[in-house]
Amino acid sequence: MRSVLTFLALTVAATAATAQVGPPTSQRTCGANRQLVMREGAVVLDTSPSTYARFVRSGAQCLVDQFPEPAWVPSSNNPQCFIGYRCKDGSDDF
Repeated sequence: MRSVLTFLALTVAATAATAQVGPPTSQRTCGANRQLVMREGAVVLDTSPSTYARFVRSGAQCLVDQFPEPAWVPSSNNPQCFIGYRCKDGSDDF
């Protein structure tokens, strides 16, 4: 029983560590930000001191009722860096 609890504690600690967000997009180059999104497929990034957003490589990472919308973030070498897409909710209005 004790080994199971130890295993669960380590699993929770490892999961919490992988969920941490790295440095803000403004501290990385545009290319580095874009490569991160392309490599991971979907990633949450710090876009300002108090703003976080989820960016995706393509619409394949969005939910069924969402669509990909182009996204730009500030980077160290480009104030309007195209990073990929953000998933936006579809409209029910016709």
